[in-house]
Amino acid sequence: MILAAGGGSTIDCAKGIAAAAMTENGDVWPLVSGGVWVTKALPLIAILTNAATGSEMDAWAVISNMETNEKIGLGGSALIPKVAFENPEYSFSLPAYQTACGAFDIFNHVLDNYYFAGDATFDLLLEMQEAVMHTVVKWTPIAMKEPENYEARANLMWASSMALNTILDGGTVHGCACHLMEHELSAYYDITHGHGLAILTPRWLTYILNDDTAPAIYRFGQKVFGVAENLTPREGAEKAIEAVSVFCFQTLGLKSTLSDLQIDRTNFKAMAAHACVGGSISGPKELTPGDVEKIYEMCL
Repeated sequence: MILAAGGGSTIDCAKGIAAAAMTENGDVWPLVSGGVWVTKALPLIAILTNAATGSEMDAWAVISNMETNEKIGLGGSALIPKVAFENPEYSFSLPAYQTACGAFDIFNHVLDNYYFAGDATFDLLLEMQEAVMHTVVKWTPIAMKEPENYEARANLMWASSMALNTILDGGTVHGCACHLMEHELSAYYDITHGHGLAILTPRWLTYILNDDTAPAIYRFGQKVFGVAENLTPREGAEKAIEAVSVFCFQTLGLKSTLSDLQIDRTNFKAMAAHACVGGSISGPKELTPGDVEKIYEMCL
């Protein structure tokens, strides 16, 4: 068996090893690049130390090939850990920066994967999704200020697992635009995933805001951030996006632009094409490579 003690990168790496161990040559990349659904792997046990990716309770891993600037998902029923130990005390020593980045990854998993599903979902799922995002907003600042606060760490660990263990989706997964865009950033520049998501998310929300998307974004703002209820959908949606920015860049203290991370526009066109996987990204607003490139530009 494979024992993974760490955060998402450690658990994802262990999943790749577990899958590769069952192949003839022990090479995981053909599985990743070929989009193989893994049904045979060594059993995996996870000991979580960083609430973030949800890999401790899902069927997915993200594997990077730094030689080719590719960061691609690997999935399979055999990759779900047989057992996952989640002791909040194991995350007490986590630095504030990694706490913040991991927490925003949790937040964006819900927002990016399920929330804007429209008629494909129903109110119970929306309420559950909002509860997970609100948990992140409530407890992350406490965990950053009081790293040994057991309740804060426990809430974030449980939110991490709930965000991606399929309970919240109800069959509503769409294109995950922010994650696809960020995978290109961390593939090309090896930045922290959650930080890249924090820079992208408010710009993506701004880009997709229109009369059709405004009501859902406004509801999100009301339920997660307490935005006032007496606004027009457009005004409320703008307040919601502002609240996301404040959470990311003031509450969590993350740098707000790609320029702050020494990233320029050199690779934007190639990154946008890769993010769209030769087509477009589905979601509340379909994104072409041209759209993705514009969102990257908004982040400079």
